[in-house]
Amino acid sequence: MDPLQLAPKIKAELETVYDPELKPANIIDLGLVYEIITKEGGIAKVVMTLTAPGCPVAGEIMDEVQRKVAAIEEVKEALVELTFDPPWNRDMMSEEAKLELGFL
Repeated sequence: MDPLQLAPKIKAELETVYDPELKPANIIDLGLVYEIITKEGGIAKVVMTLTAPGCPVAGEIMDEVQRKVAAIEEVKEALVELTFDPPWNRDMMSEEAKLELGFL
């Protein structure tokens, strides 16, 4: 669901967002971004999760995601939806993230 063809550009921006508790892996490699949706009128929505419902930096991460997506020229409105369905687990991480964090 990317009629504006912005998902690759949005994904590249989100690769610069980090969960401070799991650096150096970014939120894309951690598997925290479930879906990137764009709609006519320049609307971009990121559906994401966090490593745990009680994540102490949840607000900071979501604010950063919203700011970075909103900064993309073609985006007129940036939305961030938080979900815990399905709950995040280490299997959602890329091989690179697992290696960076010592899980392999």
